[in-house]
Amino acid sequence: METAMIAHPDADLPAPVVAKTPKVKKLKPARKQVKPGDVEKSEAPQTGKEYNIWYNKWAGGDREDSYSNKTKSQTRCSIKRDAGLTRANTTGIKYCCIFFARGCCPYGWECEYLHTLPDPATALPDSSKDCFARDKFSDYRDDMGGVGTFTRQNRTLYVGRIKETGVGTETEDVVRRHFKEWGDVERIKILQYRSVAFVTYVSELHAQFAKEAMACQSLDNDEILNVRWATEDPNPVQKVAEKRRLEEMGQEAIRARMDPKIVDAMRSVRALEEGATTDGQLLLEESERDADEEGSDGERQGKRRRVDYEQEAEEMLNEMEAESPPPEAPPGPKGLLSSDTLEGLRYLAQIRQKSKPAATSKPKAPTKPPLLDLGGYGSDDDE
Repeated sequence: METAMIAHPDADLPAPVVAKTPKVKKLKPARKQVKPGDVEKSEAPQTGKEYNIWYNKWAGGDREDSYSNKTKSQTRCSIKRDAGLTRANTTGIKYCCIFFARGCCPYGWECEYLHTLPDPATALPDSSKDCFARDKFSDYRDDMGGVGTFTRQNRTLYVGRIKETGVGTETEDVVRRHFKEWGDVERIKILQYRSVAFVTYVSELHAQFAKEAMACQSLDNDEILNVRWATEDPNPVQKVAEKRRLEEMGQEAIRARMDPKIVDAMRSVRALEEGATTDGQLLLEESERDADEEGSDGERQGKRRRVDYEQEAEEMLNEMEAESPPPEAPPGPKGLLSSDTLEGLRYLAQIRQKSKPAATSKPKAPTKPPLLDLGGYGSDDDE
């Protein structure tokens, strides 16, 4: 007896495809970049006559910071190797470790600050501080170093002492490769034969981090970079673009804080003001179109109705006056002033007229006393 082979109903169906979710790379605990005591500490030279214990610096001699010298930095940060979790990820501190940026933090995962690049999407708690929680000032220093100013959003770094190699494009590629580690670079401008480059980041926070990370570092050669804040770009096209960018940022910030319902209502009101096509406007246009089609006939009818209304009103007034005559007005003054006040004003006017001299009479000239005849005084004549 032959047995029939019955196939499973799901045998011919393909295996279900399971969507693979992208793996999110989790940060590992931050490693200790150096051991305590590995970095040689040199005492700051005396640059003034008096030492301020409150600001921990010499008074009057701090025009140049410690990173303006020509001594190469002993350490350098590596984001791929050194970035990780610290205590700041649990405590909620949003500021980065400045020693991590310089590559010499000995605390690692025990540090109280972040060991990662600053996040441009996350706003800092205080806009008057940089990404390292240092206070900004009202103006830049004379050497364009230091923390910077809170009156201007600066995203461009001045990079000096670059050793140029070949054509300017090759130098630009070298600078881009070293500086893109600290954030998204918007543009790079090389001043050829001057050993100067201007690096502009998309975010100001990345520029702040890169300034500390690349201070006294080297590129492909043994140069020692001089990194400073750049002055304002005199190019008018860049000024207009920067102004437009700041306006867009402000609009986005305001839009993010507003209620979506309010935004929709404002848009609808603006659409009505600008004359956008809506249902109400369609009805209005239809009514205007009908009125135009009627033309002068409608105007004539309106005038006739108006004349009829006026005639009816006049007839009603005449009938009311005939039936009931107007009452007599009570005795008394009709104006604003009372009778006693008017009498007083008339009396005052009469007194003034009496006191004034007549217009026809001319004032008499004062009589002068007769002059003495002193012609013959002391003369020999007896007469």
